[in-house]
Amino acid sequence: MRSPTTLRLFSCVPLLLSTASAASNVVSLDDCPSCDTLKPAIQNVDDCPACLALLSAFQSIALTGDDPFITTLTSLCIGLGTADPDVCTGLIAREGPILAHDLRSISITPTSSPSSTAQKLCDALMGMCVSHPVTPFTVPFPKPAPTHPKVFKSRGKPIRVAHLSDVHIDRMYTVGAEANCTKSICCRDFDDSPPTPPTVPALPNGNSHCDSPISLADSMLEEIERLNPRFSIFTGDVVEGATWLVDQAEVTTDLQAFDARMAAKLSASIFPSLGNDSAPVNAFARTSSHAMNDSQFVFDTQSAGWEQWIKPAAASEVKHLSGSYSAQVPGRGLRIVAVNTQYWFKQNFWLYDSDVFQPDPNGVLAFLVDALQAAEDAGDRAWIIGHIPLGKEDTMIDQSNYFDQVLQRYRNTIAGMFFGHSHKDQFEIAYSNYSAQTAENAVGVALIGPALTPTSGNPAFKFYDVDPDTFEVMDASVFFTNISESGFQIRPTWNLYYSARTTYGPLVGLPPNEPLSPAFWHNLTEVFVANETAFQMFNTFISRGGAVTPCTGGDAGECKNTTICDMRAFRSENNCDTPAEGFSLRRRGVDQIRSDADACEGTGLARMFSRMFGV
Repeated sequence: MRSPTTLRLFSCVPLLLSTASAASNVVSLDDCPSCDTLKPAIQNVDDCPACLALLSAFQSIALTGDDPFITTLTSLCIGLGTADPDVCTGLIAREGPILAHDLRSISITPTSSPSSTAQKLCDALMGMCVSHPVTPFTVPFPKPAPTHPKVFKSRGKPIRVAHLSDVHIDRMYTVGAEANCTKSICCRDFDDSPPTPPTVPALPNGNSHCDSPISLADSMLEEIERLNPRFSIFTGDVVEGATWLVDQAEVTTDLQAFDARMAAKLSASIFPSLGNDSAPVNAFARTSSHAMNDSQFVFDTQSAGWEQWIKPAAASEVKHLSGSYSAQVPGRGLRIVAVNTQYWFKQNFWLYDSDVFQPDPNGVLAFLVDALQAAEDAGDRAWIIGHIPLGKEDTMIDQSNYFDQVLQRYRNTIAGMFFGHSHKDQFEIAYSNYSAQTAENAVGVALIGPALTPTSGNPAFKFYDVDPDTFEVMDASVFFTNISESGFQIRPTWNLYYSARTTYGPLVGLPPNEPLSPAFWHNLTEVFVANETAFQMFNTFISRGGAVTPCTGGDAGECKNTTICDMRAFRSENNCDTPAEGFSLRRRGVDQIRSDADACEGTGLARMFSRMFGV
């Protein structure tokens, strides 16, 4: 039997269809009586059956065409005050056709099976139906793990490697524009900008409500060059956060411009990975999909831009293997394996257009296995770099689980893993047994780079001291510039914020010549459990002392437990960010939903749905 919420939603469909078909320029609830009928229902979507019923209602509209679907969704967005009208209009015009295509391509019933695409879409859009189990799949490997794996011994002086991430450069940043606007990013002249003088004028080098001006990015690159790394890694995200305006021309220009800037400013090699930069943002179609949106332009652009660093063979892989590649570090027994994590990202809505389960979209996992097997056969070690860490709430649990299978198989070959996306200085630990999370069972750690963009705290990058023979990380240092300092707007000054070895080493009794191993990071989490001062220090480090989110007070225990749980979860099924089933969006609070993804990507469909249905 259908729930009362389900019945209300189905009863709204005829009204929605008649109104949406009648006009293509509905911009408010006053002009959309069907939307007004739907409003009470959508504001009470607080369990999986209700979410599926809502998708079924929207599916009926999508079946009549993209225009009625976009009209209705835009009317709801504007009428409910979800975002500024231009944001609603631009965002839905760009991403709405993909969602409509999904809804026309899948089956939706209130009793959809736990592994259904419809349930996963509810999870991605509204944080509902999140309790579906991992879909069973065993990753195939060409060879079993060697009985006696190669032992890598340390002999030389550490080399230094820079890690930059999430630059989000706004090439429309305008000095003097309003820095305290109503949109997800400010400091630019929008079409609806008021004619009155700004309340908070944008200054030359950035503001915490705005993405990075070009001058801030140049300053960071100049500081990295001054520190003279042996090479650098870049874990993605170049385009600014005005997602409702981003198109293919802007993405292409932004990527080409930053590639050129890195080439001009940095003399050592750079090994980049793709971020969520596409048009629309996050949208990377599977090769098996009917691609109304073609992300091949991203692969073509970066293949050409990166060839100077990663060489022709790897550049060809970027172009033909959906943005992933493997490249040898010159003169070293180290291979950089860059994976396009967008095919494992919940908010890539191209992933929901088929009821047929596809465990490895675009063959990214198969490529990773081949690259790691080649490294193992050659006696090399490998670093994996990518944008989205596999333990985040916005990573699909199926692909995260399958990645973990790869990690377990090649853990003796993998010397390091590096990601970005969250804009936070973080780490995530992988275990051979997640039911027994101990130092002995810790088999891998992902080091997550902080962002340049000031929207998430003080701009920062990382430097690693790396053993030249084992390629393990011996130290991780964060360099930052303080946007609150008086001289920042004249010329940003970059300083060492902290060294993990110097700051954390004494807390766990780290021996002088030992690397920052997975066991080290696990032991640090044990310190955080017992030592409140140490934990609060880490909580401040997350944002480089900029936009510190308190983890104290009445909910301190829950906050701390969740934070430590997430440190111990480089597999997304094990993190503690997923709410219990039926936990209302309205009770959770909009700002708690997908906070990492929002910080990284700005306003998107998931954020819009969360606000629309959580008011």
